[in-house]
Amino acid sequence: MINDKISDLLTRIRNANNAKHQLVEVPCTKMTHGIVEILEEEGYIKSFEYLQEGNQISILIILKYLGKEKKPGITKLERISKPGMRVYTNSKQIPDILGKLGIGIISTSKGVMTTIAAKNLKIGGEFLCKIY
Repeated sequence: MINDKISDLLTRIRNANNAKHQLVEVPCTKMTHGIVEILEEEGYIKSFEYLQEGNQISILIILKYLGKEKKPGITKLERISKPGMRVYTNSKQIPDILGKLGIGIISTSKGVMTTIAAKNLKIGGEFLCKIY
């Protein structure tokens, strides 16, 4: 049983990128769905779709590679807030990720969103991860 679904999602994507796999399958939860949706909107992955086997629903992520050398669309995935040490931030203290070239994902009272969207709405929350 996996306790930290977000770390599991990030690790599966990181491992698939390193192995140059096109597809990666992750269990579907509200949080993983929100994060994968943001990754697609921001252009870090090609797309995703749902798979259902009995009661289990999972997300099939189609990874994005750039150029003839097949460089991964995602260079680095870093978990910030962990189950053992939660990291919360208010809207004024949300950092820019890699000089605004990367994104941060934050869980707010209005749902999972990028740090840029949270800054614009002037709301804070749990700072989940950085992606660039």
